[in-house]
Amino acid sequence: MKKGSRNTITDVAGVKIGHVTLYDKLSDRDTVCTGVTAILPHTGNIFEEKVRAASFVLNGFGKTAGLVQVNELGMLESPIMLTNTFSVAAVLQGTMEWMLEENPEIGDSTSSLNIVVGECNDSHLNSMRLMAVKPEHAREAIKKADTDFAQGAVGAGKGMICYGVKGGIGSASRLAEDGDLSYTVGALLLTNFGRKGEFRGADFSGADPKKPDGSVMMILATDAPLESRQLERLAKRAAIGLGRTGTTVHNGSGDIVIAFSTAAKISHRAEGAFSSDWLLRDSHPIMSELFGAAVEATEEAVYQSIRHAETTEGRLGRVVEKGEF
Repeated sequence: MKKGSRNTITDVAGVKIGHVTLYDKLSDRDTVCTGVTAILPHTGNIFEEKVRAASFVLNGFGKTAGLVQVNELGMLESPIMLTNTFSVAAVLQGTMEWMLEENPEIGDSTSSLNIVVGECNDSHLNSMRLMAVKPEHAREAIKKADTDFAQGAVGAGKGMICYGVKGGIGSASRLAEDGDLSYTVGALLLTNFGRKGEFRGADFSGADPKKPDGSVMMILATDAPLESRQLERLAKRAAIGLGRTGTTVHNGSGDIVIAFSTAAKISHRAEGAFSSDWLLRDSHPIMSELFGAAVEATEEAVYQSIRHAETTEGRLGRVVEKGEF
């Protein structure tokens, strides 16, 4: 399928990505090798103008925050934040602080706030017990968000491993077209999954970091007018793109998808008993094109996370090599 002009998730208009990368060799034993990545669904006030969203849990060995309300109400009202497993709380706090600064009425004259944070375990390379990620790093990642962003061993991906070689942040986009209709589906993945020898893109069998089963966070964005039920259907297709790369989704792997649409903003101030939106019919041929775009963008995002990464030395002198293919 056709790619977007950047071939990243920011081909969906309004979406921005920000990273904070932390790397510091503290001693022969300890290394800080981690970070934070922020995904902003649009450039406005996300709490005041929510977007439709859904999630799909392919394998639930993960420690995310905020997905219960996303699935209950079908809306996203914060940036989507990514980090390591032990830093979910700090990133949630920093994002909360930023959102409260932007919206003085939250928790006072209006409702509470749902922050979404996803994670992967980077403890093979990162001294995760040190909990080096602080709330201010989350705020910084949000403020740095832009349409152009780095991929590979950056942000939340700094300490991640994919198929035994260096992984991290990867992104891609595809166009779903049918007649006069054209929509974009963008994917951003935090890749920390797969075992040596499974990768279908090359022979990584020589790579052998002794690490636990990993995880992958998959974020899908689209400008297609989809409701939350349809976004869940889109999210499920990311699993197919993931599987095309070789993984069988291991027992200890948290494989989670979050999908959102920028086509309509849901006002926090809306009044009245009814609302109406233009939505795509499930039976229209463009729906299958959107599914195909989600599959292809997810698959390529895995490859991009490996292509853009570089050999990284982490804690205990461990080295994870760049994957060449």
